[in-house]
Amino acid sequence: MKYRTYPQSDVTVSEVGFGLWTLSTGWWGNHTDEDAVRMLHEAYDLGVTFYDAADAYGNGRSEEQLAKAFASRRDKVVYATKFGYDFYHHGDERRGQMELPQDFSPKFVRFALEESLRRLKTDVIDIYQMHNAKLEHVRDDALWNVLEDLKREGKIRMYGVALGPAIGWLVESIEAVRLRSVASQQIIWNILEQFPGDEMIQAAYECNSPTGYQVRVPHASGMLEGHYTTETVFPKTDHRSHRPKSWLTNGVKKVETLRFLEHGGRTLGQASIQWLLHEPRVVSVLPNIYDSEQLREFAAAPDAVALTDEEYERVQALARTNFGVVEDPMAFKGTMDKELASARR
Repeated sequence: MKYRTYPQSDVTVSEVGFGLWTLSTGWWGNHTDEDAVRMLHEAYDLGVTFYDAADAYGNGRSEEQLAKAFASRRDKVVYATKFGYDFYHHGDERRGQMELPQDFSPKFVRFALEESLRRLKTDVIDIYQMHNAKLEHVRDDALWNVLEDLKREGKIRMYGVALGPAIGWLVESIEAVRLRSVASQQIIWNILEQFPGDEMIQAAYECNSPTGYQVRVPHASGMLEGHYTTETVFPKTDHRSHRPKSWLTNGVKKVETLRFLEHGGRTLGQASIQWLLHEPRVVSVLPNIYDSEQLREFAAAPDAVALTDEEYERVQALARTNFGVVEDPMAFKGTMDKELASARR
């Protein structure tokens, strides 16, 4: 494992982190808390020190799982968690991955923080993130002021925004670096889905913002793990079962053009992580981890055969032709207008 430090901070994280959404929500299979603790301990033994939760994952369950795993060695790991969804009053309304009502008022933020501290059994959260923040929240001075107050009070070390779902909101990301010089952003970005992540990161360079990036969905919902075929069938409870068949058939075609990355024992899944780590502002990659085999594969990615500049450029050349696949443009949620985003910069 290798490690990176957030710009202008003392927060150091493992290049491969562990997102607890796979262990706590039931959207990627059902795991007991005992299963979760075992996998978290295995991750730690493999050098993983960065763990990303959210208060809304399992209505507090992901934070409780972290406490069960690491309460006795809290100083050895970095906790990130998220806030903003009011599952306290609306948790029983959840249907699958449907968004719950949000509350980013200063009063609710303080309440949510204290509840997260209690569940995590800690007195400080390393990275506190606005969960799927909208443009109105990025522009809300009161919200940013309360986060700065919490930092001064020693209850959080740094704060940021986590953007999504459905790839993420471009204008929100740009405004967060332009107006707030936000310390941390969590975004969706991968070889197959380079927009809008490339625009988001470029904005930080243009604004000279000290922003570090966590990347989730690095394998394009499993496509870049390299195991799908056109005949793959997902369980009805799996979020991928709701995607159109064209997503699977076109994705498999694209992946075949990337098989050249598999050599010297390096898997396509590992190469996909290395492609992201090629960007210096990426501090940690958060793959979806379902089992020990995946965990070992992904945790070993930083030490696998290194991605060469020539391989990186070949990937980028393929991306410019959409990997040889003709398909309809992807439908996005959120504020995604590229011209509007450019104008706001």
